[in-house]
Amino acid sequence: MFDTIILLTGAVEQTALSAALRRHRPGLAMIGAATFDELAAIGREQLARARLIAFATAVIVPRAILDALGYGGYNFHPGPPEYPGWLPGHFARYDRAANFGVTAHVMTPKVDAGPIVAVRRFATPPGDLMALEQEAFGELARLFWDLAPVLATSAEPLPVLPLTWGPKKSTRRDCLDLCQVPPTVAIDDLDRRIAAFGGGYIGVLPEIRIGEHVFRYVQPNDGQRTTT
Repeated sequence: MFDTIILLTGAVEQTALSAALRRHRPGLAMIGAATFDELAAIGREQLARARLIAFATAVIVPRAILDALGYGGYNFHPGPPEYPGWLPGHFARYDRAANFGVTAHVMTPKVDAGPIVAVRRFATPPGDLMALEQEAFGELARLFWDLAPVLATSAEPLPVLPLTWGPKKSTRRDCLDLCQVPPTVAIDDLDRRIAAFGGGYIGVLPEIRIGEHVFRYVQPNDGQRTTT
């Protein structure tokens, strides 16, 4: 019997999302997990009665857990179908995408590859990467609110949309490669790399290596481009 939802997300998000689900089914049992170890500690009997919902998490759920779920798993991805994979907002900013979005999809062992059940799209906001990330997170929350009634109350799978994922799935390696700027880079490409990765949100910054010297981009307080 479907009576449990497992929320795979941060602790703050668990509180808000649990409240949204219980508005539609007050007696619903909730299990929160923020890490893979916390998810892996959930017993098989609980998994058999549960639906898993992952929300803006980097945790990869293995096939063994997905197969043990009695009522499937759904992931809320902070990017549109055109941007599967890691840090979709960074790559959209690098591409200077005019539009962005967020996606809910069936979880499968292959990341960001399952059937798509819902999408919200919006025009890319002006400003830096943080403005895009904040807009995307807000839209992702609204998408969750839209689907909360059926996620909380129906044991049936959500209907899927006739949409497909983009052909290129971004990885951490792709981010690191774009931060290694060749000395011959065109100014336009340099601007795009800085717009996507100049904030240092992934722990590295765009840099150029010339011989034994490394020139690393730093965003100063006045917003003017500089290097160290």
